[in-house]
Amino acid sequence: MSTFSSGRPRRGGRRRVGRTGRALIVVAAVAVLVVTALAWDDSDDGEPAKASREQAAADSPSRARRLKTEPGSKPAVSGVYAHTGSGMVSGRAKDQLERIYVPNSDADTVSVIDPRKAKVVDTFPAGGLPHHITPSHDLGTFYVNNTGGNSLVPIDPQTAKPKGRPIPVEDPYNLYFTPDGRSAIVVAERLQRLDFRDPKTWKLEKSVSAGCVGVDHVDFTADGRRAVASCEFDGTLLLLDLASRKVVRRLRLDHPGAKPVDVRLSPDGKLFYVADEVANGVWTLDADKFRVKRFVETGRGTHGLYPSRDASVMYATNRLGGTISVIDLKTGKVRETWRIPGGGSPDMGGVSADGKLLWLSGRYHSEVYAIDTDDGKLRARIPVGAGAHGMLVWPQPGRYSLGHTGNMR
Repeated sequence: MSTFSSGRPRRGGRRRVGRTGRALIVVAAVAVLVVTALAWDDSDDGEPAKASREQAAADSPSRARRLKTEPGSKPAVSGVYAHTGSGMVSGRAKDQLERIYVPNSDADTVSVIDPRKAKVVDTFPAGGLPHHITPSHDLGTFYVNNTGGNSLVPIDPQTAKPKGRPIPVEDPYNLYFTPDGRSAIVVAERLQRLDFRDPKTWKLEKSVSAGCVGVDHVDFTADGRRAVASCEFDGTLLLLDLASRKVVRRLRLDHPGAKPVDVRLSPDGKLFYVADEVANGVWTLDADKFRVKRFVETGRGTHGLYPSRDASVMYATNRLGGTISVIDLKTGKVRETWRIPGGGSPDMGGVSADGKLLWLSGRYHSEVYAIDTDDGKLRARIPVGAGAHGMLVWPQPGRYSLGHTGNMR
């Protein structure tokens, strides 16, 4: 989502903003002029700290930065996220570059960040209105979702550069993969469809009418048989049967102007968490019965959801409040709330492979934040392009990708 001034979709896509949005963009532009490339911040008062000589040598441009993982890493938790614990990078991801890919929706570009240096090391054009960057199910390719350009731009994880020609696909606002990897699901938000495609040829297999306005985020049940999709602009949720590829149930959230966005499954597979930008919190749904169990108030404009590496908490980004809420997954209560100094618009991103940093795009401030997961302190603030949105933090622990910005299992 790129605007927040209305609960209704606007004609011509997601690029237009109202007076409030334009004011925030002006503030963001000023911030970018003021903020220069930042070094890591290890102090409590927010002052940049100088990197040591040893770190500077390790970050030399002449050396390819790849994540080193400890052999024999063991799951920190059981269940859904048993293979996504700290350092559990596997398969192709072990040899791929450690980078953060930021789609700048309003600039039609992708910024590439080296997280070790906390700075942008490359920028390339991405087509029209890029919203998310998605790793393939087999982790071999990343795709820039150009919803306005009707294309997927492949990225080579070994070089962090585009590879080959853009793949023509209608309205790819978001992209997911069925747990078995047999089908890609292109979320055609503007067209109100979920398009099942062959992930090798991208040939359309079946187009499923969402029957709602603003379908955009998805997650899958633990057994991989069903999925829940959010409809941002009409306050409803969809339950999909993946075998029949049909919408089998619909659920309307009980809040005026409800605006459900990100969807994530709980570690034990019993609950779905759904972020709601208007209700300013997170709904929990019974995954078996597909009904609301409770609501957790978090902060203004709740948008993204990210489980910690040990799956003990869920980080909820409140992009209109400039905060991140830490939800305890055992108690279902907010454990603490982290505020970005000087304000910000934390949107989407991911947890680092070692679990020490939560990387988030600043949607209305043209920047990226690195948040320390131990104390919630801001460790880096990096200027990027306008409309920074669904960025990919890579590599990620896990055996395969379910899509979006690196939802792993």
